[in-house]
Formats: sequence, C-alpha cells, structure tokens
Amino acid sequence: DKIRYQSLTNAEAMDTEKELKIEIVPNIENGTLTISDTGIGMTKEDLINNLGTIARSGTKQFMEAIAAGADISMIGQFGVGFYSAYLVCDKVVVYSKHNDDEQHCWESSAGGTFTVREDPTNPEKLTRGTKIVLYMKEDCKEYLEEKKIKDIVKKHSEFVAFPISLFTIKEEEKEVDASSDEDEDEDDEDQDKEKSEKEDGDKDADKDADKDKDEDDEDKDGEDKDEDKDKTTIETVDEKKKEKKKK
Repeated sequence: DKIRYQSLTNAEAMDTEKELKIEIVPNIENGTLTISDTGIGMTKEDLINNLGTIARSGTKQFMEAIAAGADISMIGQFGVGFYSAYLVCDKVVVYSKHNDDEQHCWESSAGGTFTVREDPTNPEKLTRGTKIVLYMKEDCKEYLEEKKIKDIVKKHSEFVAFPISLFTIKEEEKEVDASSDEDEDEDDEDQDKEKSEKEDGDKDADKDADKDKDEDDEDKDGEDKDEDKDKTTIETVDEKKKEKKKK
C-alpha cells in the first residue's frame, strides 16, 4: 500500500516494478518458506529500526503472555509482527530493496543479535520490495505443506488487496502399456537382426570379391608365364637361324 500511495504524488515510484504482488514458495527439501512482495521495500536504516528491536512488533508482550499460560490463539490481540516468525523458525533472512537505497540483507537467529549488510553479489536481485526466507524448526515443517499454507492464507488475507501466489509441485503418475514396450523390444531385435544379416552379407560379398581378385591375379600370372615361354621359344629359333647362316 505504501508504494501505491507514494505513486500518487510521485509517478516514477512504480517504474522499477509496476506489478504489485505477493509470492509464497515452500521448499520442503531445504526446510524453508520464502515470502516475497513487490512493495515499497526497506532501506538499511529501515531494516535496523523496524527489525532490530523486538519491542517494536509487540512480540515481547505476547511471549510474556504465553509464558504466563495464555493460549497461543491470542496472538491476534497483541499486534504481533515480524518476530512472531521465531515461533516456528530457527533463523530468518530478509532481503530488501528500496528505491532510495541499494539491496540489503538482514539476518538473525533470534539470539539477541542481527547483522545487516549490503547485498551486491546476490544473483537474485530485487527490482523493489522485500523477500523473507524462514528456516523452519524441525517440529514445524507442517507449515511447508500446501494445505496448511492455503488454510492460513485464506484465513488471514481477507483485507489484502493484492494477488497472492503459492508455488506448488504437482506429481503425476503415467501408466505405460506393457505390450507397447514388448513391441518396441521386438522392433529393436528385428532391427539388430537385419543389421547383423546385412553385415554378414557385406562380409560374404567382400570374400567373393577377394576370391575373384585372386583368380584374376592367377590368370594374369599364367598369361605372363605363357608370354615369357613364347618369347623364349622365338629367341631360340632366331639363334638357330643365325648359326645356320654362319655355316
């Protein structure tokens, strides 16, 4: 809402990201729940002032009431904000980008300390807005389940005027026809058989060609020998004629 109101007096405020939305991404494998928006975002100073003091969110009073035996369903009476995340998380990491500042990262494990740093090397750059990554406790992994998230969002989003998207993973089972697989195997066998027969045929053709070549070579050798014999006979006759003349 803040960025929308700001855009009424400053039209350029929405240029960095015109679509206002909220996205929820559960990751059961990593045990994280990521909630991001394209709102006004926070500067470094905002991160320190708004997230650095537990008393600002009303969580301190709520935790004291729980310790005194109050029912956890009374959470709505205390205006509990950001720090209520530690009821189900071991660690929270917040990335935020404001039009008037660079992207920064706030991180804390609820041990009474936090760190804020500039975040220039993050490959997931925010155009504008905030992304919160919740590292869920082992006994709170149920909050990563699709049905649980949908129930919570439906219950508490009545006055949220922006679209909320929940990313889910769908698995489908597909039946495979066994006869189809057998036909494919038979086709593969036929192809292999044809290929083998072709190779054998090529080998036989090569053998026949080699045999014909050897026969041609033998015939040629025989012709060469006959020519040499004829030549020798002619030379012998000529020599005899010469001797007879001399006599």
